[in-house]
Amino acid sequence: MDLDAVRTFVAAVDAGRFQDAAAELSITQQAVSKRVATLERILGVRLFTRTARGAKLTIDGQAFLPHARDLLRAEERALASVRPGRRALRVDVIGRRLAPAGLLREFHRACPEVELDVVTLFDADAAIDAIRSGTIDASFRAVAMPGRRLPDDFGSARVFDEPIQLLTGPSHELASARAVTPADLVGYRIWMPGIVPGTEWAAYYDALAAAFGLTIEITGPDFGIEPLLDTIADSRSLVTFVGEETRLAWPAGHGLRRIDVRDPAPVYPHSLLWHRDNPHPALAALRDHFSSGPFDRPDTEIWTPARSQ
Repeated sequence: MDLDAVRTFVAAVDAGRFQDAAAELSITQQAVSKRVATLERILGVRLFTRTARGAKLTIDGQAFLPHARDLLRAEERALASVRPGRRALRVDVIGRRLAPAGLLREFHRACPEVELDVVTLFDADAAIDAIRSGTIDASFRAVAMPGRRLPDDFGSARVFDEPIQLLTGPSHELASARAVTPADLVGYRIWMPGIVPGTEWAAYYDALAAAFGLTIEITGPDFGIEPLLDTIADSRSLVTFVGEETRLAWPAGHGLRRIDVRDPAPVYPHSLLWHRDNPHPALAALRDHFSSGPFDRPDTEIWTPARSQ
């Protein structure tokens, strides 16, 4: 249905005369008549009768009027849902248990007036496509990887360096360690079945393994975090890496240990990405919140892949 014709019909009802409706809509009286005639042809009924005092609604016109107003209100709601400043700021956090989700929660506590729509996309390529198309406004990603270059029309800011921890079961020989170095992990089986080749996190762990001579295995199906924790809890030989801010919960009997890695401490570089032409006013507030750059770095020498340092 032609919403311009519907809008013209409602204006004619409210004004009482086609001439007055034309003045309100800044069109000619002839255009008003044509739009109303088009709407009547679509509906198959007469909406007005002409009188000496102007236009009077027919019975069909009276029946259609409340629905016409509903159509115009629906149009306004639809426009408002995507209008910058009227819709929620859409931000990708990769995963709801991971550090970026915590960063966004911190922003929400600091700026509760900003309405947020939180989404989780698979990898950096999907996030970049979504930012460019306007599906999302920003994304937390590790993009400063070898071989990865952001498009020129994108902005980015390094916002958080997250230390990586070692996760072991209670029977593993490293379980009692208060901290380990990357060199201490040479020869151990580090099992990370959730790593997907070609993603930014795969690039990070490939670089980490190459830098320190580590063995990171990605064999076997990825059944999710709970089965991974079950396997690590029961194993004397397998360990895995997790981010310090990754939210994990396991049964009390698992006895899993989270152990700091130090000297140097591998950190995962989270960056905020956005399109430079995005006009959403809340995007500036999100960028300003993280304008201080990387924070909460560990009190030891850190390691990141070469392009991140």
